[in-house]
Amino acid sequence: MTKNQRIVYIALLAAQAVIISILEQAIPFPFAIAPGAKLGLANIITCMALYTLSLKDVTKVVLIRITLSALLGGNLSSFMYSASGAILSLLGMMLVKQLGPSRISLIGVSVTGAIMHNVGQLLIASWIAQTWTVLLYLPVMSFIGILSGIAIGIIANYLLTHVEKLVYYRYLNE
Repeated sequence: MTKNQRIVYIALLAAQAVIISILEQAIPFPFAIAPGAKLGLANIITCMALYTLSLKDVTKVVLIRITLSALLGGNLSSFMYSASGAILSLLGMMLVKQLGPSRISLIGVSVTGAIMHNVGQLLIASWIAQTWTVLLYLPVMSFIGILSGIAIGIIANYLLTHVEKLVYYRYLNE
């Protein structure tokens, strides 16, 4: 992949993630038992980037998504929650992916990202509230994160194996 192709690919992934993120904000809240829980659909793009780009480029995609999503459809607090969750999620996904495809699948990487995203958000919430009791919400959020992570992992895996360009970029990255 040439430098220009890589830049365009990063921009396309970031734009798709921003659009998905903004559309997800418009979806009514689906979880009555877990206020604030979201599906995390933009992580489909993060998973695809993780398997088709270098770690440096994946970080660019995530940072662009966080920044633009906050500017277009959020505020400072949503930026703080999103950034902490996304950065911790990305670190967790990168570390787990290093175990290799024989030990963990894309679905496992996605679930790790979902759980770490929840941990990051709850850490910020506990810091803002000045109490650790916010972390008692982690089991509920983790359960929803696991379900969401499985679904996102399945979708990302399907796209990575059935979209011709993604198959090619994944091959180049390996």
